[in-house]
Amino acid sequence: MKALIIGAGIGGLSAAVALKKQGISCEIFEAVKEIKPVGAALSIWPNGVKCMNHLGMGHIMDELGGPMNNLAYCDGFNGQVMTQFSLAPLVEAVKERPCPVSRAKLQSKMIDHWGKDKVQFDKRISRVEQTETSVTAHFVDGTSATGDFMIAADGTHSVAREHVLGHSVERRYAGYVNWNGLVDIDEAIAPAEQWTTYVGDGKRVSVMPIADGQFYFFFDVPLDKGLTEDRSTVVSNLKSYFEGWAEPVQTLIDAIDPQTTNRVEIHDIEPFDTFVKGNIALLGDAAHSTTPDIGQGGCSAMEDSVVLGKCFAEQGHATHDDMRRALKSYEEKRHLRAKDLVLKARKRCDVTHAKDPKATQAWYDELRTEKGENIIEGLRQTIIHGPLG
Repeated sequence: MKALIIGAGIGGLSAAVALKKQGISCEIFEAVKEIKPVGAALSIWPNGVKCMNHLGMGHIMDELGGPMNNLAYCDGFNGQVMTQFSLAPLVEAVKERPCPVSRAKLQSKMIDHWGKDKVQFDKRISRVEQTETSVTAHFVDGTSATGDFMIAADGTHSVAREHVLGHSVERRYAGYVNWNGLVDIDEAIAPAEQWTTYVGDGKRVSVMPIADGQFYFFFDVPLDKGLTEDRSTVVSNLKSYFEGWAEPVQTLIDAIDPQTTNRVEIHDIEPFDTFVKGNIALLGDAAHSTTPDIGQGGCSAMEDSVVLGKCFAEQGHATHDDMRRALKSYEEKRHLRAKDLVLKARKRCDVTHAKDPKATQAWYDELRTEKGENIIEGLRQTIIHGPLG
C-alpha cells in the first residue's frame, strides 16, 4: 500500500510518519523549491507536544521549545500588569509543557527526521484523478504520481479540497492583520520565560520565548483587507498603529527586522464535515483552516496525523476496502473536534479584536481580576479533548 502525501508542512510530515509506523509506504511532494520561514513561529500546546512524542519526534520539541513558564497580560498603554501567573498548574494537570517553536526550524527538523532526500520539492499539484483502487496527482511541471491513496495536506489554498468536496470554498477574512517575526530576547520588552501580551483598543502585541534566546513576536490590528502595506512600511505602520503605547511595545518595534517580518491578513474557512472522498483524505489546514487565536492550527494537524495512524492500526491496510474504512474512520473521529477548534478560535478572535467593543472591554476588565485559574482551565479543556488526552 502506497500513500501520496501532498505537502511537506507540519501536517504532511506528521501524517507520513504516522503512516510509516503502520507499515505504509509514503511519497511526499512539496510545492516550494526550498523551505523558507513563512510564519515565524508556532505555539505548540501540550496536546501537540504529546502528538510529537507519540510519533517519535518528541526530541525535536525538546530541542526547539522555548521555556514558556509564565503567562501575563499587560495594559498596552501604560504597560501595567493586568494578570500574571505560572503555567505550572497547567503542565501538572495535562502532564506536558507548551513549546513555542520556530516554524522553519520545526519543519526543517521534521524533514531531517523523515529524510530530506525522500521529499520531492517543486511539485505543485494542479489536479487529482482517482479510481476505486488508485489516485493520481498531476503536478504543474507536467509530471504525475500514482498511489493507492492520498493525504492532501496542501494547506489553506488546497487544490485537492475542491475535488473532495465537489465545490470550492471561500476563505473568510477574520478582520485583522497580523505582523510576526523573531527578535532576540530583551527583558525591556518582557520577561525571558513568559508569554506576555499587551492589549488595548482591540489590538494585541505579544511575545513568546522560543529556543536560542529569541522571542517570537506578533502584532494584531483590526484593519480593512487589501491595504497597500508591505515590508518597506512595517516600522512606520506599526509606529502609527501603536502610537502612545507603552515603552516595551516601542522597544519591540525598534528591534524588529522589516525584512524578516511577515504581514498576514488573517482568514479562516467555514467548517465542513467532509474530509474524505474514497481514497483521498484532507488533513491540516486543507481540512480545517483556522485563525491563530487559540494557537491550535499546528496542533490540530498533528492530532489529525495521530488519529489517522490509529485508524489504520484499527482497520488495517491489507486491502483497498481496509484503506477506505480507515480513511472514513479518520473523518468520523476528526471532523467535530476540528470544527470545535475553528469555531473556538473564531470566537476568541472576535473578543480580542473588538468585533463588539463592549465584549472586548468586559474581557479587559476580567483580566484585571484574573488569578490564572480560569485561563488555565480553558487551556486545559482544549488540550484534554485531543486524541491523547
